Amino acid sequence: MVHADDIALVDDLLGRARTSQARYESGATQARYDRAAQAAAWAILEPDRNRRLSELAVRTTGLGNVDDKVTKNHRKTLGLMRDIAHVATCGVITENPAMGLTEIARPIGVVGAVVPSTNPVATPANNIINALKCGNAIVLSPSPKGTEACCRLLDYIHHEFSKASVDPGLVQMIPAPGNKARTQRLLERADLVVVTGSQDNVRRAYSSGTPAIGVGTGNVPVIVDETADVRAAAARIARSKTFDNATSCSSENALVVVDTVYDSFAGALAREGCAILDPSLENHVVERLWPCGKLNPLAIARDCDVLIDVLELDGRVPCGTRFLAVETGHAGPDHPIAGEKISLVTALYRARHFAHAKEIVTCILRHAGAGHSVGLHTALDERAIDLGLTLPACRIIVNQAHAIATGGSFDNGVPFSLSMGCGSWGGNSIDENLHWKHFLNITRVVRTIPAREPVLEDVLADYWAECGR
Repeated sequence: MVHADDIALVDDLLGRARTSQARYESGATQARYDRAAQAAAWAILEPDRNRRLSELAVRTTGLGNVDDKVTKNHRKTLGLMRDIAHVATCGVITENPAMGLTEIARPIGVVGAVVPSTNPVATPANNIINALKCGNAIVLSPSPKGTEACCRLLDYIHHEFSKASVDPGLVQMIPAPGNKARTQRLLERADLVVVTGSQDNVRRAYSSGTPAIGVGTGNVPVIVDETADVRAAAARIARSKTFDNATSCSSENALVVVDTVYDSFAGALAREGCAILDPSLENHVVERLWPCGKLNPLAIARDCDVLIDVLELDGRVPCGTRFLAVETGHAGPDHPIAGEKISLVTALYRARHFAHAKEIVTCILRHAGAGHSVGLHTALDERAIDLGLTLPACRIIVNQAHAIATGGSFDNGVPFSLSMGCGSWGGNSIDENLHWKHFLNITRVVRTIPAREPVLEDVLADYWAECGR
């Protein structure tokens, strides 16, 4: 039931945000926008605050681990600030005299951002910085579990705003207790909504009548082919899969290994702390990881010792196990093991050859995760191009720790982000990492230039020659 008090609360937040945004945009300069973004960044980058935020996030959500959240908060924010450091987002940003065009950057207005419990600090910080860089205000709707961490983040941001003479009304959040009615009102009344996390929220955003950017479900499959450096591949995968206890939508959910290197890769994976479970244990794991058909909240993003206890695998895996791989041949929609697990569990497939590996990956993506991304460990770059030409995936991540690379890394060219668009395959409006360009309107001043009208022969000569007139 929708209560009038919920509607009034959100409308009041949005009203204050619009007033603050109008003042922010009035007489705006790039320096003003940059200073606000820098203030928000330092609020999370300052080491003591970063650790306190990370500790609070783990304590209140029960997801991930503190040290990795510290690393994530730092690297994602530092990388974003690098990406936007010299970007023009205010006033005239491009001039093209030959085409008679001038482009002017304009704010969108008030951004509404729905953020998940898996990243209750890094994701809102990323959205806030992008919004401020482009002249917007922003109102956040955190998940119930993430509300306390998000609130603390805003306290730190407002403290920095007071030092930099930035209006605190530019960054607000829906207070606890959050509910669907409040989020729905935000979706309907903001100027742009950005949704990361729940696919129910993504669908509601797209049907809200407000311009919306939603991102798709992760369920990353990774191919290890016969040319791969299996030791390096295993080390990268272990680093990625265990990072923040697999909270990332980019964590490896399936490993598809070509037969000729399967045994050597499995050995390398075991040396990285992976307990490889026999196919006979698949049903045992599925029944405990998906009781009643839904992911077990006691297993999601938990430390491995907790996960082992929940899955009732005590005594069946070596001491010091860091994550689990379940050997399976099942990849279709009737097999949960092929889906997203949001835990330190991955499925492990044996492929006869590279073409067979592609078939398995395609089947997995048809089940869940279409459009997101695929990993590849190989010595043959042409295979990455082949996957890009044939698989329903917006990113092919080559020879990298997938969860760390997909959202931007200092050694690849992808923008730093915590929200990955999945294109039409994933039912999304964007097919790239969410970044600053998505928080801008562009006004184009259009002038006359010498006419460039072609004759028919210029555009149809090749067609006529092949097919006739």
